[in-house]
Amino acid sequence: MQVTVDGFLGGQLRLAQPKTGYRAGIDPVLLAAACPAQSGQEVLELGCGVGVASLCLGRRVPGLALNGVEILGEYAQIARENAARNDIEFDVRQGDVSARPTPFFDRSFHHVIMNPPYFAAEASSISPEAGRASGRSEQVALSHWVDMAAKRLRPKGYLTVIQRAERLPDLLAALEGCLGSIVVQPLAPRAGRPAHLILLRARKSGRAAFQLLSAQSLHSGDEHVQGQPDYAPEVSAILRDGAAFSWCN
Repeated sequence: MQVTVDGFLGGQLRLAQPKTGYRAGIDPVLLAAACPAQSGQEVLELGCGVGVASLCLGRRVPGLALNGVEILGEYAQIARENAARNDIEFDVRQGDVSARPTPFFDRSFHHVIMNPPYFAAEASSISPEAGRASGRSEQVALSHWVDMAAKRLRPKGYLTVIQRAERLPDLLAALEGCLGSIVVQPLAPRAGRPAHLILLRARKSGRAAFQLLSAQSLHSGDEHVQGQPDYAPEVSAILRDGAAFSWCN
């Protein structure tokens, strides 16, 4: 497989990813920034791909025990190599989130993070390229992802998810009776535009009321000006400096 080696977090990480197929954008970086993990805790990423989210999290919070599940063997191997390249411990296992027994079935974690495929199988055509198909088009129901996450979380542990806004009803339905204390952060391209992504945080055994926060704009200004970086300052701090995401807005 041909790969490119790209910089993330303003060059703090150098990560290989397939030259063709699924390539990481800002979504896994935002996911990592939104996870409230603390040093000494254990984290599991479901569908870790080449490891972008977990390794961004590991760079921001030293001392984490990072673990990942990835269905594609080639991607799992790249994730291991990326961890070694950046001197971050990361236990990656090839596996299917809907398999029985699931990977890491005998362990529990303080945090589970995941960026499930955005498009339901019936709503999209399946790419012939395995990595792109696995990363973009749902091949395992969203409810299976949530079920595995809930089973792998310790009591009071947190699930953090990034997903398309249109899939929020499906995600909330899967969480019903499973995890609580749900907080949803809409992510809009620009002020005044509809959110196209959401970050969601939920807690095992959580009983707090549901919270829908005001939208975070990813970009400044009314429209993009060619050749000028225009991420909102708080978003730029995440993407370039590895800052944590603030849920309180």
